[in-house]
Amino acid sequence: MSRTPARTSTEIATQPAAWRRAALAAAGFDGLPKPGERVAVTGCGTSWFMALAYAALREAAGLGETDAFASSEFPAHRPYDRVVAITRSGTTTEVLDLLAALRGRVPTTVLTADPKTPVMTAADEVAVLDWADEESVVQTRFATTALAFLRAGLGDVREATGVKPVEEAAVDAELALTEPLPEAALGAEQWTFLGRGWTYGLALEAALKMREAAGAWTEAYPAMEYRHGPIAITAPGRVAWVFGELPEGLAGDVARVGGTLVSRPGTDPLADLVRAQRLAVTLAESRGLDPDRPRNLTRSVILAPEA
Repeated sequence: MSRTPARTSTEIATQPAAWRRAALAAAGFDGLPKPGERVAVTGCGTSWFMALAYAALREAAGLGETDAFASSEFPAHRPYDRVVAITRSGTTTEVLDLLAALRGRVPTTVLTADPKTPVMTAADEVAVLDWADEESVVQTRFATTALAFLRAGLGDVREATGVKPVEEAAVDAELALTEPLPEAALGAEQWTFLGRGWTYGLALEAALKMREAAGAWTEAYPAMEYRHGPIAITAPGRVAWVFGELPEGLAGDVARVGGTLVSRPGTDPLADLVRAQRLAVTLAESRGLDPDRPRNLTRSVILAPEA
């Protein structure tokens, strides 16, 4: 008897098409940061990790100083030319509170999936990516599409950063959807995700997906920090998964302690995140968990006001 695919799996499979649409939408949207502006990017949970990735990529491209903060930890006193917020639901309390605090002082741009939420009037500019919205609690499609939108808005940064255009990333993602998952990753007991620069945000997100969907023991670090402690947990039956280019000597370090290295340096790192999303769903199902209904999570965190 065949099993009905998880809704999360269906949404994961639509990402290449969503990224292509995002690239087209970004070309016609005037609310993205301009070259030279001092920018901060913010969000909560997955959206914060996408903010980290975009901030590192924009700054690496030489387009301006770019910081990223969890919305609850945002230093609202700092001077910025623009603040960009990512919120799938448009109802996240910390994001709305931050936008209210910035109102009239700093231009704000929001990426959201729902045009019928308070965020529509809380920001100066809003990009509605409603075609990337999800039924799932665990974010996959919206998060990567938001990053693809922001990434496309940077223009062609391949020469400065080595990062492919979004269209080429979508091609890599189509391959990531069809190729077999690494056997060692499927059978592991622990996973450490690593990245450098903008891919560190992707490593954090991959680890979060595994925890959310499958309750897995995962960690994430900047790749060059791996030798400064995290290598201590690597052993047979444990995986070090690297997004992007491998730091020199890292493969040998993982092999020396008996771990398994997973790396696809020729694949766009955002497409490699799709593989990690698939792994999270597959692992959840193998453990008898429902990836569409993760434990202890809701689609949006809305905090009750204090009495």
